[in-house]
Amino acid sequence: MKLTAYRTAVFKENDDLPAFIGKYVARLNEGDILVVSSKLICLWLGLSVPYKSKKQKEALIRQESDAALKTKLAWLTVKNGMIMTNAGIDESNADGKLLLLPTDLYACAAHLHKALRAHYHIKKLGVIITDSMILPLRAGVIGAAAAYAGFKGVRDERGKKDIFGKKLEVTFVNLADALAAAAAVNMGERNEQKPLCRIEGAPVRFVVGVNPSEIRYPLEHDLYAPLFAAAGLIGGKKKK
Repeated sequence: MKLTAYRTAVFKENDDLPAFIGKYVARLNEGDILVVSSKLICLWLGLSVPYKSKKQKEALIRQESDAALKTKLAWLTVKNGMIMTNAGIDESNADGKLLLLPTDLYACAAHLHKALRAHYHIKKLGVIITDSMILPLRAGVIGAAAAYAGFKGVRDERGKKDIFGKKLEVTFVNLADALAAAAAVNMGERNEQKPLCRIEGAPVRFVVGVNPSEIRYPLEHDLYAPLFAAAGLIGGKKKK
């Protein structure tokens, strides 16, 4: 694979995002994937509020999440079918504002996907909206696919054989998050001003539209379900 991050000017709130992308990404070819920072999506849709106080931010976190639990470092929340900190509300690189994630990020991904296919006159194109996340018992943040469109984000390896001929019984490959993480390394987390990354040669199958259900794992089968229940994120305690 080849990954190319693009340095841009600061995107202004309510500006035309497809036009902005076209200005900095001169070309996308059949089979490319474009990774877009979730901050651009928030600003594109005008989803910001002036930061007033820590109390205001905490109230917004509780309002924007499906479940929320206050921890020592941040709020652990559920939103858009994902575990994330602070319901995705961000104040870094926001110029004194709080940026809020859209309620339906997959609809945003689909809309952007359609616009970019038309702009670049291509059919096979993937779009990933990336955000930062923290893995359990790991220091630091990595990029994750908050939403995506145009390709199969999960590859089912069940029934296939390993190098010794043993059939795999439970293996799924999370391509969407893996690609988002790779792109985020090139995009940066601080003042790099690289909110766009082109991925060429990704080993994915391109499709039309979006299918969020393929990556949203059933709660009853999730590895961390007992931990979430004990923390009060599932099983009746909606918010604290």
